[in-house]
Amino acid sequence: MRIIVNRLPNKFYSNYKQVIIRFLDLGEERTRALITKVLEMEESEADKTLTYTLREFSKRHRNLTHKFLKHYRKALELVAPTFTEPEQVSMVKKLLIGSYFSMEYSISSAAFFNPSIVESPDQTGLSEGSKRVIVSFRATGEGHISSIVFHTGVINHLGELEFETAGYHVDSAEVTKRYIYEKESFQKKLREMGVDELVVKPVMDSLADRFIYGELLKSVNGYLAENNSLEEEVKRSIKQMIWLADSHYTIHFSRDTHISERVIFPTSYTERKGIEDARFVRFTDDNGEVTYYATYSAYDGYVALQKLIVTKDFYTFEIKPLHGDGTQNKNLALFPRKVGGKYAMLSRVDGINSYIAFSDNINVWPAPVRIQAPKYPWEFIQIGNCGSPIETPEGWLVITHGVGPMRQYALGATLLDLNDPTREIGRLRDPLLVPNDEEREGYVPNVVYSCGSIVHNGQLIVPYGLSDTGSGFMSVSLRKLLEKILNG
Repeated sequence: MRIIVNRLPNKFYSNYKQVIIRFLDLGEERTRALITKVLEMEESEADKTLTYTLREFSKRHRNLTHKFLKHYRKALELVAPTFTEPEQVSMVKKLLIGSYFSMEYSISSAAFFNPSIVESPDQTGLSEGSKRVIVSFRATGEGHISSIVFHTGVINHLGELEFETAGYHVDSAEVTKRYIYEKESFQKKLREMGVDELVVKPVMDSLADRFIYGELLKSVNGYLAENNSLEEEVKRSIKQMIWLADSHYTIHFSRDTHISERVIFPTSYTERKGIEDARFVRFTDDNGEVTYYATYSAYDGYVALQKLIVTKDFYTFEIKPLHGDGTQNKNLALFPRKVGGKYAMLSRVDGINSYIAFSDNINVWPAPVRIQAPKYPWEFIQIGNCGSPIETPEGWLVITHGVGPMRQYALGATLLDLNDPTREIGRLRDPLLVPNDEEREGYVPNVVYSCGSIVHNGQLIVPYGLSDTGSGFMSVSLRKLLEKILNG
């Protein structure tokens, strides 16, 4: 017999009105021709066209001219060195050129799903018994490109969710690529990726033990200058080295943005086809310091790379790849604290069973050990986690997902030993939640799925995706759930 859950009234669906500005890549030849056309315009005509463009779009975006100028410079990079910028170009024409290489992109026009929820770092101004939360979502737009977006709200003393009205201006972040790479770990990851050592060695030999992105590019360019005729395999190896380096970066949002206006949009080449299923967790270190982490999958159209987001305040985010055998496949979820002095992470490296790995380094994960296999009919195809474990006196509570007949996804729950989470001490025999008639229809039918839950005032709050289209929320008594897991 299934435990009774309460479906909350809060729902999120796709919203075509949420738009950001992206660079419009027209290719080298068309870019050169378009820049030339604008440069040949009469200044008065250029000014008139720019004025019209700003009038049409300035209310829809912050710092629009800043973005135009950035895209102007990016367009010049596309045609360098075959095109040289004239010595004197008016700011009007620079901005106008940038506007031609800009486009609006509706980030959530297709779907708004697979949420996770964490306690907000800002708990000020609340009534007694309330908690402010941040919910992340996977937003999907044109071309099925996914990004990470946020909403914030309050769980009141009754367990009800009240969300703040979303901000009007949605924006992507400023990106900084000043990450300092450790040569040893960088080379190790390249070996894991199977990159040709005959290419790696000469590029790495010219670098110090610690280097930055620009220094790697300089070394690569030096190698290319000395080897004019390159085979396809060598070119592929060079691309993979840049691909790896390109996956480290830091993004910054302005302090005057509302959290609902911040979009973590694919930035590096490794992410060009989307960022999937971020699992945020509020992590407390042994010294009491709090950091928010999120594992996610970056997809370039061919390979999924598992990455980590690190933030303290949800304004500045550091992005870096995860290394090691324990990071293969999707479904990575960090524990909210160290276990036995080590970081711990759940995974599903074979796509079927649940695993756990332990590490001294949050970025490097050894081969995991299997802790769970599909057991009940509703999970025979596969079992995995639905976000980071939640610590309770009885054990680590893990919301799971199982896939059964007709590829129906259902949510379940399991309990792992607090001191030895490789040991399962209980599991729900029946699903916690299955798609109802309203939830089963969507882009991928018959799916409910979550990326992270929270406990407040004795209630477990679980946000969940609705058939890869929208998102909903459910709650259940934590005490009754634990009793059901332990006693059947």
